[in-house]
Amino acid sequence: MAAHLLSLLLATSVTVAPTLMAPPIVGLTAGDLHDTFDQTRGQSRHEAIDIMEPRGTPVHAVVGGTIAKLFLSKPGGNTIYLFDQAGEFCFYYAHLDRYVPNLREGMHVSPGQVIAFVGSTGNASPDAPHLHFTIFQLGPEKRWWKGTAINPYPILMHLLKMGADGIPK
Repeated sequence: MAAHLLSLLLATSVTVAPTLMAPPIVGLTAGDLHDTFDQTRGQSRHEAIDIMEPRGTPVHAVVGGTIAKLFLSKPGGNTIYLFDQAGEFCFYYAHLDRYVPNLREGMHVSPGQVIAFVGSTGNASPDAPHLHFTIFQLGPEKRWWKGTAINPYPILMHLLKMGADGIPK
């Protein structure tokens, strides 16, 4: 799996992969994940994966870090941009039904902390609530809206295959 992860990262010009400390949805299995990163959506690549879950399912911080931006966008609906502690990576969550009460920009969150709930806001179908999730490698400017997209699929698959102690299951 590590070799597969490395080959996918090299194909995207990203040389360092983020280490996720928790899945975005508790109880995820490999069967819940589908690699839709390179699929075309409208006029562009999807550059994310969609994790289908019932509306209201808790969404968790995948790393400890800072809520860089809470943003309502036409395509993404309610979104969260979470920066890791080093400011190297941004984790993007979209189509959220709502945020947890008192979530705010600049707030520190811990891995596994509930930050929002699955929904279908933005351009998502109301009949298909899901978490739109992706990762960006940030540039030196550390702009929440700008970075190099990284396919989260192999990184999430790697997390699911590892135990909490980093030892393969």
